[in-house]
Amino acid sequence: MARFCPLFSGSSGNAMYIGTAESGVLVDVGMNAKQTNLALAKIGIDPQSIKAIFVTHEHSDHVKGLRVFASKYGTPVYSSPGTLAALDDAGVLNGKFCAGEIASGVEVDGMKIISFRTPHDSRESVGYVITLPGGRKAAIVTDLGIMTDEIMAAISGCDLVLIESNHDVRMLENGEYPYYLKRRILSEIGHLSNDGCAQAVTKLLKSGTTRFFLGHLSRENNTPELAYQNTYSALVQCGAVEGQDFLLSVAPRCNSDKITVF
Repeated sequence: MARFCPLFSGSSGNAMYIGTAESGVLVDVGMNAKQTNLALAKIGIDPQSIKAIFVTHEHSDHVKGLRVFASKYGTPVYSSPGTLAALDDAGVLNGKFCAGEIASGVEVDGMKIISFRTPHDSRESVGYVITLPGGRKAAIVTDLGIMTDEIMAAISGCDLVLIESNHDVRMLENGEYPYYLKRRILSEIGHLSNDGCAQAVTKLLKSGTTRFFLGHLSRENNTPELAYQNTYSALVQCGAVEGQDFLLSVAPRCNSDKITVF
C-alpha cells in the first residue's frame, strides 16, 4: 500500500514523505535535519530508508535542512537544472551526496517520479507526481501563482494530491504586509489562493482524485478553517459528498504524526 505524510507544510518549512512499507522519498527538506529526523521518527520511518530527495525549488522553506540531511545519509537529490544551479550557487551541493537532474523522470526503488513546471518566482520551480508500486499516484503542487494547463494535465487522475491553498485574498489585501509583498503573492508567479485552489480541486475530483490535502497555508493571511471551508464548499456545490466521493484535510504546519494509506 502507498503511504503519504506531510511532515511540515507552510512558510516556516516544507517536507513531504511518500513511500511504501519498506522505503520512501522526500519532497523538500525545509526544516533542519534534526527536526526532519524527529518528524520521521514520529511516523516510524528510518531516515536510512529515504531513497531520494526531490526538491521543488531553492527557497529556504524548502531546502533549509537539505545539505545536512543529504550529507549525513548520502541521500541522492534530484531537481530541475535551474534549481540545482541555484543550490550549487548557495553552497548546498557540497559533494557529499549525488545531485542529478530529474529530466524526463527518475525511478527509485520501484517508485517512478516525474516533474512538471510551476509558475513561481524562483530559478526553475517544479512539482512532482510519484507513482508507487501497484500504480497509486500522489502529486505535490505548491508554490504556484496560477494553475496552468500543463500542471492540470500532469496531476489529473492522481489518487492523492497535496495542493497549495496559501492565502485568503481578502485577508491578504487588508493585512499588514507591505504592498510589494502583497503584489508578489497575488502575481502569476506568487502563491495560489484559497479560491484558486478550490477551482482546481473541483476539476481534479472530476478527473478521479479522491484524497486532497491543502498545503502551504500562510500563517498571517489564512486559517486552516478558511482554507478547508473554501474547498469543501466548492466540492459540495459540485454534488460531491465527503467520505463518499472525497476526503479533504489541511496539512499541518508541523508535528504531523499520521501516515495516510491510500
